[in-house]
Amino acid sequence: MAGDRLLQTMSILVLTLSLVALTALLYDIWSDGWSRLDWAFLTSMPSRRASSAGIYPAILGSLYVLLVTATFALPLGIGAAVYLEEYGGGGRIARLIEINIANLAGVPSIIYGLLGLGIFVRAFGWGPSILSGGATLGLLALPVVILSTREALRTVPMSAREGSYALGATKWQTIWHQVLPSALPGILTGLILAMSRAIGETAPLITIGALAYIDFTPSGVMSPFTVLPIQVYNWVSKPQVAFAENAAAGIIVLLVLLLSMNAVAIVLRDRFHKARV
Repeated sequence: MAGDRLLQTMSILVLTLSLVALTALLYDIWSDGWSRLDWAFLTSMPSRRASSAGIYPAILGSLYVLLVTATFALPLGIGAAVYLEEYGGGGRIARLIEINIANLAGVPSIIYGLLGLGIFVRAFGWGPSILSGGATLGLLALPVVILSTREALRTVPMSAREGSYALGATKWQTIWHQVLPSALPGILTGLILAMSRAIGETAPLITIGALAYIDFTPSGVMSPFTVLPIQVYNWVSKPQVAFAENAAAGIIVLLVLLLSMNAVAIVLRDRFHKARV
């Protein structure tokens, strides 16, 4: 009993310290960057003059890369999860896939960058483009999508499958019409978690050749690009205080984008859950 109380007290203490540290960090970022947050900052090109620098190409680059990442990771991740949960049955192939997924989940992000450099940039000839960046981050996000989708599939009661089989549905019809719709809220949550990790990555994109400074907007998936974390890193590395303020404003925009993604996921999850109920 005393041990449980001690663990509860320690948990509350750790949570309190984390909230205090997070609040202090957010306050410091907001106090440095709020003065730079205006429409011109969001719609202007980067500049070597801090007062006129903007993040418009970085915002577009982040959105394009996230779109390619989701397009790459979502079907592969859901397909792998469905196979492991519904078809694998503990066979050799399923165990081999599970081992590799566990290994991929623990690989440092810079290794994904080297893998993307060797495969997508050089072997496939895509160059340092949005397509290469999105595919690289798709590999990084794939384990998160697979693991979260498997957990979502496990929440679907076996009675739903058995009822579908009793009505004459095939296994694939049962998965498509019963299992996946019921697991969709959890799948969406996992996808947003994966995208949240991908949107903050810098090392893999720098490794494949993403630019730190561009004065143009991407015109397609084969265009050179930059993203918000790289733009922030570029500004932080400069000695001028004005660029540090730009970096703080860029962090605020990144946080708003991240929180918006999570809010959309919560709304969609609740709507699909109510629709199923």
